[in-house]
Amino acid sequence: MSFSSDVKEELSEVIPKARHCRLAEVSAIMHFAGNIGADSDGNVCIGFKGLGSSLIKKGFTLLEITFNIGKSPKQSDEGFISFAECMGDLNGAVDEVLLKNTCCRRAFLRGVFLSAGSVSDPDKGYHLEFVCDNDHKADQIVRVCSDFDISARKTIRRDETVVYVKEGEMIGELLNVMGAANSYMEFENRRIYRDVSNTVNRRVNCETSNIRKTVTAAARQLEDIRFLEERGLLKDLPEPLREAAYGRLENPDVTLSELGAMMDPPVGKSGINHRLARLSKLAGEAGRP
Repeated sequence: MSFSSDVKEELSEVIPKARHCRLAEVSAIMHFAGNIGADSDGNVCIGFKGLGSSLIKKGFTLLEITFNIGKSPKQSDEGFISFAECMGDLNGAVDEVLLKNTCCRRAFLRGVFLSAGSVSDPDKGYHLEFVCDNDHKADQIVRVCSDFDISARKTIRRDETVVYVKEGEMIGELLNVMGAANSYMEFENRRIYRDVSNTVNRRVNCETSNIRKTVTAAARQLEDIRFLEERGLLKDLPEPLREAAYGRLENPDVTLSELGAMMDPPVGKSGINHRLARLSKLAGEAGRP
C-alpha cells in the first residue's frame, strides 16, 4: 500500500472515547464524503463516497455508537433525527459548536483526512492535501490547522478547492495531531533520512565543484609559469613572484594556504593568490593564449 493508504488505515482504527469527539469526526466524514437519502416508505440510506472498506466500516461504527443508527434506519428513528439535526447542511462547513474543544478539532481533521485527504510518500517529497467542493469547507480546514500552528494554504484545481501543506515538519505535526502516531514516526524517520541525505549530497557536490575549480586553476597556473620559464622571463621577476612561481612548480598539488605557508616569510591565502594572479597576467602580456 501507499504511505497515504497506511495513514488512513491507521486513522480508521482510532475510535474516540468521548462522544463530543465522535460527533466532530463523524460530522467531518459526512460533510466531506457522506450522503443521505430516503425512499417513500421512510427508509433512510446513509452512504460514503470514495472511501475504502475499512474507512466505511469506521463511518458506520461511529454512527452506531454515537447515534445508535443501525443498518436499516428510518426517518422516524430518534437516533436518525438527532443525527440529521447535528449534521445540518452537508454542503456547508461543520458546525463550529462541534469544534470548540482541542480534542474535537483533532477528531475533525482526522475525519476530513479520511474522507478527502492524501499525503505523498516522504521519500519522494512533502505534500499533504484535502480536496474540498467549496471554499467554506476549505476555509474551515485552514482555520483549524492554524489552531495547531500548522500553515495550510488554498488553491483551485479544476472545480475544486484544495487545501495543502508542503513543509515536511508541518506535515509530520499534522499526522501527530490527527492521531496517526505510527505514521508520524515513520514519516519523521524517513524525512530526517531524506533531509540528511540531501544535505550530504549538496555538500559533496559543493566540495567536488570546489576541488574541480581548484585543480583547474592550479593547472592553469602551472602552464602560465612554465610559459614564463621557457621564455626566460622568470629570472627577471621580483623575488616574491619568483618564489611563488618556483614554489608552485615544485608543489603542484598543494592548496593556496599551504603554498603561502612555504613562502619566506609566509603569506596568507589572499597574498599567494595575488602573486599567482600576477604571474598569469604577465604570461598573458607575454603572449600566452
